[in-house]
Amino acid sequence: MKVLVIGGGGREHAIVWKLSQSKRVDDIFAIPGNGGISEIARCIEIDGNDIDGITSFAKRERIGLVVVGPEAPLSLGIVDRLDRMDIPTFGPIQRGALIETSKIFSKNLMEKYNIPTAPFKTFSDYNSAREYINDLKPPYVIKADGLCGGKGAYVISDGGEALSVLKGLMVDGIYGDAGMRVVVEDFLKGIEASYISFTDGKTTLPMLPSQDHKTLLDGDRGPNTGGMGAYTPVPFIGPDMEKKIDREIMDRTVHALEGEGIHYRGVLYAGLMFKDKKEPFVLEFNARMGDPETQPILFKMESDLYEIIMACIEGRLKEVGSIRWKEGVSVCVVLASKGYPERPEKGKVIYGLNNLKNIKDVMVFHAGTKRVGDRFVTSGGRVLGVTAIGDSYRDAINKAYEAVSSIEFEGMQYRKDIGSKAFEYL
Repeated sequence: MKVLVIGGGGREHAIVWKLSQSKRVDDIFAIPGNGGISEIARCIEIDGNDIDGITSFAKRERIGLVVVGPEAPLSLGIVDRLDRMDIPTFGPIQRGALIETSKIFSKNLMEKYNIPTAPFKTFSDYNSAREYINDLKPPYVIKADGLCGGKGAYVISDGGEALSVLKGLMVDGIYGDAGMRVVVEDFLKGIEASYISFTDGKTTLPMLPSQDHKTLLDGDRGPNTGGMGAYTPVPFIGPDMEKKIDREIMDRTVHALEGEGIHYRGVLYAGLMFKDKKEPFVLEFNARMGDPETQPILFKMESDLYEIIMACIEGRLKEVGSIRWKEGVSVCVVLASKGYPERPEKGKVIYGLNNLKNIKDVMVFHAGTKRVGDRFVTSGGRVLGVTAIGDSYRDAINKAYEAVSSIEFEGMQYRKDIGSKAFEYL
């Protein structure tokens, strides 16, 4: 079987790495891929959002399975196009991707089908939104409707800030059409976690719960990023809580989409807020795996990822039953470039990677890298995801940071506290 993975981040490296272990997979291509992916797959220089280029390549190479990593190609209808060509593709159709690409669609769906989320109002007119927030008492949240590269949500602490945010989105158009409609919702206080499931449109099959670290600096300080690290499992999400999330959120959402005429296949990712560690509320949905959550999750997976994906595509996910996992804890520490997240430096030589090859319980997933001769150099903001498995949270954290100490590139920055939140919940 020839497989094509679309994307070039750490998430896609983890997907390619896991698929390469399947006996059913003969050859893997990646568009566009990255330096690390190039060691186990053939990277093709086509833009990941070039739908015509991707579909032409898939047809020419007689690809047997396409796995879509990031949200942008999903929003452009890549799955719809490949479905019409009878090429099996893992990911939701364009209308299904609205669960991520439109906050208004997602919130309205949750309200209609009684999926727990924060109370909200939506606005497409600036003056109406301004009048509404004038009467609100902070804190509350303003979210742009569309995709803004992870920067479209604002926790408001005072009225002046709210007016500035609203004007930037709806009048100045800082994110173009993505910010011309907004959601204003109540602020939920609690503990965040990520809950990601496979689905064939009828059944959901959960992966391990995980917790991302979104801000750049230790102690959850600094600007928001795409994610500076993650760990799995999460101590306070036990079997009973998983069943509650499956029943009241994941299954209900898939059935809600079906009720709207959308047969949703692929991955459903719920960003959750837990009030008092007991009641889960949906902050947002994504239509794909998380990054960096995918790295520690797939590193801990024993089951054949290819078989699960094909079961989703063929509508027989119920037959899979459950996923087999390695024992212990998995932690991923992201190494980022100087200047990230605003203006990351590029072209810096990465040293020390050879020292970590074939080290038991450690894997370095590449994100913003490219290969130049026999060296890897930085080519983006998030560069590497150093991932380890240990018998305990402390063991996994120690293994991950010991591996980090072997790597060096100019301007390298990373958080020193990835995974430490787990100790608060034990």
